[in-house]
Amino acid sequence: MSINVSKSGTAPASFGFAVDDDPRRYQHLSTIRVEDPDAVARAAKARRRHPGVKSGHQNFIVAADHPARGALAVGSDPVAMADRRQLLDRLQIALANPAVDGVLASPDIMDDLLLLGALEGKLVFGSMNRGGLSGLVNELDDRFTGHTAAALEALGADGGKMLTRICLGDPDTVATLEATAKAIDSLAERKLIAMVEPFLSVRENGRVRNDLSTNAVIKSIAIAEGLGSTSAYTWMKVPVVAEMERVMAATTMPTVLLGGDPKGTQDEVFKSWQAALALPGVQGLTVGRTLLYPQDGDVAGAVTTAASLLNTKSPLKVSE
Repeated sequence: MSINVSKSGTAPASFGFAVDDDPRRYQHLSTIRVEDPDAVARAAKARRRHPGVKSGHQNFIVAADHPARGALAVGSDPVAMADRRQLLDRLQIALANPAVDGVLASPDIMDDLLLLGALEGKLVFGSMNRGGLSGLVNELDDRFTGHTAAALEALGADGGKMLTRICLGDPDTVATLEATAKAIDSLAERKLIAMVEPFLSVRENGRVRNDLSTNAVIKSIAIAEGLGSTSAYTWMKVPVVAEMERVMAATTMPTVLLGGDPKGTQDEVFKSWQAALALPGVQGLTVGRTLLYPQDGDVAGAVTTAASLLNTKSPLKVSE
């Protein structure tokens, strides 16, 4: 059943999850954090894990680590992701779809989802560096302020993700590259996946912009895949851009596609994903805002459509 999540009001059940607008619906999470904070670790230990990734089966992971970097905007709404209750509603709708394999989240959101029992049988990827706050004067000094490899191992996670922005005109880039290399090694020591999200970035009018030209994405991959003393557990997380055939020819590493802040119509976005998913080496989707905050408000519908793109070569039928 499709579900529409508006900024207020109630919504019917979707994939077995019911949404309402009771402001107290997550009050129990605060109570647990006050009275029994060890419940997070117990929930992680008791959680049924995903059977594991396999070549030939594309994975569908929902991303929810944007708020920890102060990136709350979706489209023209600068605070779309600010309401934590709504974000948890939307995440639970997505995760309740059996086609969704897992989540990528910062520690605060991950802990909420563990306490809610929303990660049973799911892949779990922690967000490791959130120090490069959106709009920060030293945004490119993207320090590792989130999950550590040791914490992810204790949680029974499958890996960690790191944003790796490379700005040739900013001296902070070298520190980010060094920290990323150390994180890759620390994850590999524990046989955990290092999901590296590289960009060539530039500063324009005091703000950081990622260069999404084909050659820039290819160059970012070339730099990122050489980080660390081993690449055995390294995956790439890359945007869908023009000439994705050339992009995917740049690496032998398993690669997941990111959604980013959605541009164009929903149908146009899905068509671009469909074409990229057909390429060799593409292991799946790791998408957040595009699906959690779709243009039409239909979270369940957006998730179902995205899921239909994976593990099939059949053309997607979208509205004209």
